[in-house]
Amino acid sequence: MSATFEKLMNGADGGLALLQVLADNSFDSVLITDASAEGKIVYANKSFKKLTGHDPSEIIGKTPRILQGAGTDSKVIARLSAALKSGGKFEGKAINYKKDGTPFIMYWRVLPIKVGKKISAWVAIQREGSVI
Repeated sequence: MSATFEKLMNGADGGLALLQVLADNSFDSVLITDASAEGKIVYANKSFKKLTGHDPSEIIGKTPRILQGAGTDSKVIARLSAALKSGGKFEGKAINYKKDGTPFIMYWRVLPIKVGKKISAWVAIQREGSVI
């Protein structure tokens, strides 16, 4: 990052404010889970509701598995699980389900949020693909 940008952000508080604005106003769905084995949701933006029908306040403390169903490819989920266990990045697509049960193709990236060398959380950036 450039020194000018870092100065503008004025340390951690400025960076946090920037991230909040970016996530809250992204066209893509942004979902953050904790680093626990369960991967509980700690944040979802407004675009997550638009994508899935789930209000962010309803899903805090739940897992992203609420989006999975009969048509979700278990091989893709196994790849995701392996990436999470190894601390790596994941990118994929799968059939997921909206709150009302409507299936949709979701493209997503999952990335670790690291503090030092320790993963403190995971961020998923999601968008809808072609209509099924």
